[in-house]
Amino acid sequence: MSTEPQPQTQAQELNAIAESIDRGEDSYAVPEEMLVDPEEGKPVNKSLYTQILTMKVGEKLKLALKGNKEARSILIRDPNRLIHRFVLLNPRISDEEVLAIARNRNLDQELLRKIGEHKSWPRNSLVRLALVTNPKTPLATALPLVNQLAERDLRVIAKSKNVSATVVTQARRLLFNREKKLGQRVGE
Repeated sequence: MSTEPQPQTQAQELNAIAESIDRGEDSYAVPEEMLVDPEEGKPVNKSLYTQILTMKVGEKLKLALKGNKEARSILIRDPNRLIHRFVLLNPRISDEEVLAIARNRNLDQELLRKIGEHKSWPRNSLVRLALVTNPKTPLATALPLVNQLAERDLRVIAKSKNVSATVVTQARRLLFNREKKLGQRVGE
């Protein structure tokens, strides 16, 4: 019989830790320089990556929820996929960071799905395009976004060999329908 915690139990434990961090009732110590964004032009601490590597999961969670841009960029590549979710929950995460995550073809489908389901990130046309063109984006997330793309983006996707065949087919169908409607208007 295995003594490792089940993934659902582990997720529940991490959610409980995240809630205690938000309330400020945690006992995890994170260096202050990792919580504050560095001043413009100030060099970034080179050992930040090394410090994060040696942190416990709870400390990484706290850093994901409250950390600065450099810490978030390191934590989004952490092997623990659950930490990625907490990076997205950081209130200071910018659209540029979300765009970089959406473009990253090495990240998990779950993370891309979370970005696609967010209330404001898919409104950004660059994020929408990045999600649609990322082959790891689940079809249930990518297909509704295809309908919202500009014609020039649809033309690129319709010829692309780097995206799902289903997404390419949807882009071609939309282009055909748009051209058909335009032809009917001109012929009237």
